[in-house]
Amino acid sequence: MRPLRSVHFGKRFSKPGTAPGTLTAPSERRVESVSITVMDFDAESLQERTVSTVDEAVAACRPSGVTWIDVVGLHDVDVVRQLGEHFRLHPLALEDVLSVGQRPKADEYENHYFIVMRLFHVVADGLESEQLSLFLGDNYVITFQELPEDVFDGVRDRLRHARGRIRSMGADYLAYALIDSQVDHFFPVIEKLGERIEDLEDEVMTDPQRDTVEQIHAIRKDLLMLRRAAWPQREVLAAMERFESARIGKETRVFLRDAYDHAVQIMDMVETYRDLASGLLEIYLSSVSNRMNEVMKVLTVMATIFIPITFLAGVYGMNFKHMPELAWPWAYPAFWGVSVLTTLGLLWYFKRKDWL
Repeated sequence: MRPLRSVHFGKRFSKPGTAPGTLTAPSERRVESVSITVMDFDAESLQERTVSTVDEAVAACRPSGVTWIDVVGLHDVDVVRQLGEHFRLHPLALEDVLSVGQRPKADEYENHYFIVMRLFHVVADGLESEQLSLFLGDNYVITFQELPEDVFDGVRDRLRHARGRIRSMGADYLAYALIDSQVDHFFPVIEKLGERIEDLEDEVMTDPQRDTVEQIHAIRKDLLMLRRAAWPQREVLAAMERFESARIGKETRVFLRDAYDHAVQIMDMVETYRDLASGLLEIYLSSVSNRMNEVMKVLTVMATIFIPITFLAGVYGMNFKHMPELAWPWAYPAFWGVSVLTTLGLLWYFKRKDWL
């Protein structure tokens, strides 16, 4: 197993002294070009199209019904600015859209609700994170994403086939459906981390390698990043459920309660896996210590066996003239006989004591 790479969090700070509301593109360009998708619907009809400019997106919006504008890619500041001007989005909220290291939060402005969440994607060597920004107005929802790999295909499918109540509800229910998809996407991500922890458990118990501790630290870092997103996300959903707002109906708040329950479950799972990952490090250290003890035991047994033989060799290796045994014809066989018997006796004793 290769070490997992770090979770990606973009830099969120602007140059010190920058005026509030200044729009600056993120330092990393994560898509080649910005794409804009518009879904305009009511209970009877749905219009879906992909447009290339903000003017086309605005022209696709009907006065009645609900409009969802999904923007993928944040490096084109003009797209963000033009959408903000048309829908009268607050400059501070637009600035937060481009500051991609935001903590999950929910802010209410005069004519819209602004919500920031985080999306995590499982990639070949770890996790990848992106910021999801959502504006909720009276009859529109605007989402900004960094990457094209979103989690909203289920919502799009429900809109296209008029499944459930999503086409007959307002913009607040659409916002709930998008947030619920984002929250539920945490579960497969956490399950993938759980599988990696189980693999590491087997490796730690059977054959810990030098890079095992690096993988454990990578898992712990991933879980820490998930916790940084899951903890404030739970607070955001709790606030949206309790807060009395004209843009979030009473019926939608009931569904938000269900999303909040899922967020609580996610937090519990993250904390559980964090404990398991911390335990893995202790098990690794114990396994390494046990292996070292086994090596030291073998070396100690070998040294103990050779101590009496070394003593005999040292005694009869001295250059004294008058050593009675040196003139004895059976001295050499006797030396080896004593050495072999001593070795066998020590081995029998160690075996009896379960030291071998």
